[in-house]
Amino acid sequence: MKDTVETNLPAEEAGKLEEAKAPVTVPENSQEDANANITPEEEVAMAASKLTKEEILSKLTELVEKSAETARSEVESLKQAYYKIRRNEVDELKKTFLENGGEEKDFVAPEDETENTIKELLASYKEKRAAVLAEEERIKTENYTLKLQLIDQLKALTESQEDFNKLYNDFKEIQQKWKEIKLIPQEHANDLWRNYQTYSEKFYDIIKINNQFRDYDFKKNLELKTALCETVEKLENEPDVISAFHQLQKLHQQWREIGPVAKELREDLWTRFKTASTVINKRHQEHFEKLKAKEQENLEAKTAICEEIENIDFSTLKSFKDWEEKNKEVIALQDKWKTIGFAPKKFNVKIFERFRAACDVYFNKKSEFYKAIKEEMEKNLELKRALCEKVEALKDSTDWKETTEKMIALQKEWKTIGSVARKHSDAIWKRFISACDYFFEQKNKNVVSQKSVELTNLASKKELIEKINNLDETLESEEALATLKGYMAEWNTIGFVPFKEKDKIYKEYHEAVDKQFDRLKVDKNDRKMQSFRNNLSDMVSGEHSKGKLYGEREKLMRMYERMKNELQTYENNIGFLSISSKGGGGLLKEMERKIEKLKEEMDLIIKKIEAIDENLE
Repeated sequence: MKDTVETNLPAEEAGKLEEAKAPVTVPENSQEDANANITPEEEVAMAASKLTKEEILSKLTELVEKSAETARSEVESLKQAYYKIRRNEVDELKKTFLENGGEEKDFVAPEDETENTIKELLASYKEKRAAVLAEEERIKTENYTLKLQLIDQLKALTESQEDFNKLYNDFKEIQQKWKEIKLIPQEHANDLWRNYQTYSEKFYDIIKINNQFRDYDFKKNLELKTALCETVEKLENEPDVISAFHQLQKLHQQWREIGPVAKELREDLWTRFKTASTVINKRHQEHFEKLKAKEQENLEAKTAICEEIENIDFSTLKSFKDWEEKNKEVIALQDKWKTIGFAPKKFNVKIFERFRAACDVYFNKKSEFYKAIKEEMEKNLELKRALCEKVEALKDSTDWKETTEKMIALQKEWKTIGSVARKHSDAIWKRFISACDYFFEQKNKNVVSQKSVELTNLASKKELIEKINNLDETLESEEALATLKGYMAEWNTIGFVPFKEKDKIYKEYHEAVDKQFDRLKVDKNDRKMQSFRNNLSDMVSGEHSKGKLYGEREKLMRMYERMKNELQTYENNIGFLSISSKGGGGLLKEMERKIEKLKEEMDLIIKKIEAIDENLE
């Protein structure tokens, strides 16, 4: 029967039996340590971190109202979640304050009405929890006294000579009362059980119980304990190690509440139960050892990230490019941090504070650099505006020689001034070069002799276009291409044409060249380069040629830098694509196509810049 205690074991053997059981009975404080490892990290903390301040306040109010049933870790998790939100809010306010020109020492965080309510709730919970714990201790002490009394009563039964039926009824009543008493001081649990077991077994061994009743009792107990063994053995396949461990504790309590089996079966049955229990306990222990090892690995990985950010040599970061490259590294480290799990509990907050402090130092340094560069660019903008005013004042001058010298001097001075902000760069350059171009165009218009030359050039270019259109189609491809390039080189030697004919003749020339290129299947980039060289030829022919060349070069350099940044972005992103993921193959091919196209365009720009440099030498 379930509520009958094991019998037929002498006190010495009963003591050995309890010693064998002891290793699988986890003390209360050990269970709390295990739960402390998993509860805030795997259960409660994750849920609390997703709540808003209002939801945290509502949840905490609800928990405080039923504080007797509330786990301390759940309240603590809500508290930590609130202060994390509060800390982030203050950080954002501080960041905005600093960005608006405020000094860090002047920043004062505004009060949060929710915080006072949170503190009041936590204080109320602490008081209620203390009262609950005090009441539990009082009940445990009373229960301990009651169980001592039951042991004394059980001892008296083993020494009594009264009627068996009365003794047995008294024994059953003691058993029932023993089971009804639950909470006791943990430090007395084993001694109480050992004494209770000893006198229970003495009761069966000393008093002559009716053999038929006893055998029936043993049979029932054997069935119940065998079922418990089977249940524990099945727990080995339970995927949730924590759940299996807690189930095992309940099964051990049930084992204790079941009475004895036949003496010859006790040791084997207990060995089976203990062996199956050891498997579960070992899995439970290994699980937490792995968790601790993983947490230690996470701490080392996070420490390495902190050290990498802390060891940044700011003296080497002297340009926008340097800071942008370093910024990508820091952002990548921040993303990596997010993928790393919890560190050990006692280090988790400290390592995060260290990480945040290192990032704050970096971004503050970056802000200081950009502020200084911004001030320098503003100064450069004012200097370039002053030059614009000077060339605008000279652009209508008809003193061609003196004004030309001044214009060239101003263009040289322009090159000595550093860069300006991108949003002003194109506009200020266009303003400057437009005034320069206007002067030189007016100057060219006043050179009468140039007109006849331009008409001659126009005739020469028309004749050359006719030659290109009538290129002998019987020539081999290489010979035809060489002849075509010779015509193109000849085109570049011919000077300006009348301005009103410029676009028309240029269009006819390009149509003729493109027609032959198509027939000869010439590479698109070669065509573009040839076309660019033709444009250069037009630029270098006038007195204001260098201004135009420098302008074109600066524009190409900006294009190159933009493409370079775009290429780096594609190359970074391509690492996140996986061909095995759904749609990954198509995206990867598209990204690779864009990268190759960018590289080709960048190579072409380099060639164009080199061509400009040849004309500037």
